[in-house]
Amino acid sequence: MTGRKTWISSLLLFMAACIWGIAFVAQSVGMEYMGPLTFNGVRFLIGGTVLLPLIFVRRKYGENENAKNADAGKGNDRKNIALKGGICCGLAICFASVFQQFGIQYTTVGKAGFITTLYIVLVPFFGLFLHKKIPGKVWFAAAAAAAGLYLLCMKEGFSVGKGDMLVFVCAVLFSVHILVIDYFSPKADGVVLSCIQFYTAGILCGVGALLTEQPSFSQLAEGIVPILYAGIMSCGVAYTLQVIGQKQLDPAVASLILSTESVVSVLAGWLLLGQSLTVRELGGCALVFAAVILVQVSPARAS
Repeated sequence: MTGRKTWISSLLLFMAACIWGIAFVAQSVGMEYMGPLTFNGVRFLIGGTVLLPLIFVRRKYGENENAKNADAGKGNDRKNIALKGGICCGLAICFASVFQQFGIQYTTVGKAGFITTLYIVLVPFFGLFLHKKIPGKVWFAAAAAAAGLYLLCMKEGFSVGKGDMLVFVCAVLFSVHILVIDYFSPKADGVVLSCIQFYTAGILCGVGALLTEQPSFSQLAEGIVPILYAGIMSCGVAYTLQVIGQKQLDPAVASLILSTESVVSVLAGWLLLGQSLTVRELGGCALVFAAVILVQVSPARAS
C-alpha cells in the first residue's frame, strides 16, 4: 500500500510540474499588461480564494476528519500548525517568485530556467544539515537531471551576472519552500496550508505592488486570461497538488519530479507553438525523465 501511495504522490507532483510548465506561457503574456508584483499578488490571491469553497465543503461533510486525527499523538492543534506552515510557505514562495521575476529581467530565459531548477541539487544538500539520509541513487539522479537541464535550457555560454545571482537566490528559496512543505504537510491539512500560503504571498506582493507599481483594473481586465490560468491552475491546483503529493515522498525525490516542469515547458512549446527541438534538447529531456524514473524504482522516504 505504501508503494501505491508513493506512486500516486509522484503522479500528483508530475501533474503539478505539467501545469507549471505550461504556465510559463501565461506568465510571459501576463507581464505584457502589468508589473511582476501586481501579477504575482493577484494570482496568489486568486489561488487562495478558489480553495475556500473546497475547504468549506470538506469541513461540512467531514471528509478531512481522518486527517485531523492522524497526528493526534504529535499534537491536536492542526489549525495552528497549518497557520504557521502556511505563513512560512507563503514567505518562501513570495520571495522566490519575486527574485525569479526580477532576475529574468537581467538574464536569458534559458539561463534562468536552468539556475532555478538547481533546487534538485540544493534540496538534498540542505537535507544533510537536517540530518536526512540521502540515498546514493538520489545524488546520482540529481546530477543526471542537472546535466539534462543544462542541455535543455542553456543555449549560450555560461557566465554569472546580476540576473543570474538573483535567480540563484530564487532557487535557494524554492529549495527552502520544498523543505518547509516536507516538514509541515504531514502535520496539517494540505488544502488549508496551501490556501494560507497563497494569501500570505498575495498580500505581501500586493503591498509591494501598491508601493512600487501602478496597478489598475484596466491592466487586470486586459490580462484576465493569463492571470486566471496562473491563479487557478498554477497556484490553486498545482501548488496544492505539491503540498498533498509531498506527504509520501522524500523532498529530494519530490524536487526531481517537480524539475520536469522545464521539460514540459519545452515540450509544450513544441506541441502548442510549433517550436522545434534539437537533438541536444531531446537528449536533455531524456536525461531528466531517466533520473525521475530512477528514483521511483524503489522509492523510500528518508529518515
